[in-house]
Amino acid sequence: MRTNKSSLLLGCVLLCSASLLYLGMNGTECPPKSHRYRWMELNLGLANQSLSLTDNFPEDAPLIFIGGFPRSGTTLMRVMLDAHSAVRCGEETRVIPRLLAMRATWSRSVKERIRLDEAGVTDQVLDSAVRAFLLEVIIGHGEPAPRLCNKDPFALKSLSYLARIFPKAKFVLMLRDGRAAVHSMISRKVTISGFDLNSYRDCLTKWSSAVETMFSQCQAAGMKRCMPVHYEKLVLHPEEEMRKLLHFLDLQWDTSVLHHEDLIGKAGGVSLSKVERSTDQVMKPVNTEALSKWVGNIPPDVMNDMAEIAPMLARLGYNPHANPPDYTRPEPKVSPFNYSQSVKATETQHPS
Repeated sequence: MRTNKSSLLLGCVLLCSASLLYLGMNGTECPPKSHRYRWMELNLGLANQSLSLTDNFPEDAPLIFIGGFPRSGTTLMRVMLDAHSAVRCGEETRVIPRLLAMRATWSRSVKERIRLDEAGVTDQVLDSAVRAFLLEVIIGHGEPAPRLCNKDPFALKSLSYLARIFPKAKFVLMLRDGRAAVHSMISRKVTISGFDLNSYRDCLTKWSSAVETMFSQCQAAGMKRCMPVHYEKLVLHPEEEMRKLLHFLDLQWDTSVLHHEDLIGKAGGVSLSKVERSTDQVMKPVNTEALSKWVGNIPPDVMNDMAEIAPMLARLGYNPHANPPDYTRPEPKVSPFNYSQSVKATETQHPS
């Protein structure tokens, strides 16, 4: 009996030893680290530390925000920056501009503002919550990188607010001839709330209003924080424009930004969404194919009234009377922030 018990005990010991050895050799893998944790390891050396996001990704993080009217080259700009070894932008989040619009609504409504204040939900509380939400989305939806960037076109309608809650962030505002942007939107059936895709007049009017909102806030932020980039200049002179942009962003020159198409789908390269409208176009090298596709497609009555329908054309340095414009001709040396100079230059070239 004692022998049987001893044998049973020995068997249990051997079985446990074998199990422990097996588990030691073939233990289950730890769950993959989140993008946020990997970013913290990469940038802050936080391995084996248990610090929170707010402790390690402060509000003065040097984020990059890319925006502008849809079909104005925002996707092209973000894939060119994604090709940079130190930058990750990634696909549109879609939720960021919606949250920013909600935040703006809360501020505009006096009644809602009073109710929130009474509940202790102050501007400071809201701003902290919005900042944390934006950071979580920007960090978490893509691979970690030293410089993180977000591209949601209409997010820059809240440029002034973003500049306030992220004091070290920089902004890239993509600008394009509104006639080209609107034609591309209509021909590709890019639905934007409030825009009538059956009316060039309606879309151009609303293009001018939307761009004025973003451009005015870019002006207010100043040249050290916001850089307007014309799509036409970018595709005609990509190296010159990207060198200026990288200098503005305090980034080293990287020739990869001129060949984003070579890095599509590669680790640490350019990730593309299957459902974003511009994906098929940015798979190609930088090109000038889309510059004048709008010519001949806008109704004559709209063309005749173009200066009144879309006053932002002249303000941005485009000639509303040219059909087609000569985008290859050097533009007058006018500050993109000086409205009066832009108008004066346009009137000098094309007196009424």
